[in-house]
Formats: sequence, C-alpha cells, structure tokens
Amino acid sequence: MPSGDNSYGSIHRYEPARESTAAAIAIVLLTIIEVVFVGMFTYGLSTGWGRDPFGNMFLGGILTVIFIDLSFILLLYRKEFLPDVMVVKKRRRKWEDLYVEEEDADGQSPDVDIWEGVKHAIYPYYKR
Repeated sequence: MPSGDNSYGSIHRYEPARESTAAAIAIVLLTIIEVVFVGMFTYGLSTGWGRDPFGNMFLGGILTVIFIDLSFILLLYRKEFLPDVMVVKKRRRKWEDLYVEEEDADGQSPDVDIWEGVKHAIYPYYKR
C-alpha cells in the first residue's frame, strides 16, 4: 500500500493491525475490572466514604486504579488494533514560519539606506 513518491500527505508506510485474540480477551477483562471499580467509587461517593481521612484516601486510591486500568486498556487497543501508518509531511524551513519571502531568506544587504529603515520603523506601510 505504500506509495512510491514522497510528496506531501502520501502514505510512506502502512502496516495493518495484528488484532490478536489474547489482546481482545485482556481488554474485555480489564473493562470488567474497570466497571467494578467505577461502581465501587460511585457507591463510596454516594454513601459518604470520603467523610473521614481514611475513606478519602481509599476513594483516591480507587480513582487511581480506575485511571491506571483505563490507561492499560487504551495502550492495548492502540498497540493491537490500530494500524501503523506513517504519512510524509513537508518540513518547513524556519524563515517560512516568520512570513519571510523566499528572496529575503538571507536578510537584506548592508547597502540599504539607513533613513529608509527609520521610515519603515516609524511607519510600516511606507512605500519605497
């Protein structure tokens, strides 16, 4: 599927996803664990576990486990089920980011009249 040219936006490398069964089972199990911990966190908030310091730390720990579990689910999904695609991008030179014209990329020559520079500094729309 990779195209031969290196023009802007062309796909340089395309590797399809592996889609392993073990990863799918692991994602399902991690999702079940995620639902259990979200249920515990919701139940703890609704019954007031966070009123004492130990309960507040326990709810914080549950929330930590929720986010770590979610990160593992997303990591497995990204690694096993999304294709690896590299798109060629055109690298811009730094002077293009400053809206400098190509003929002015090297700067101005020192023989420019100083008085003209002062006029442009004071009034930027001054015509030469």
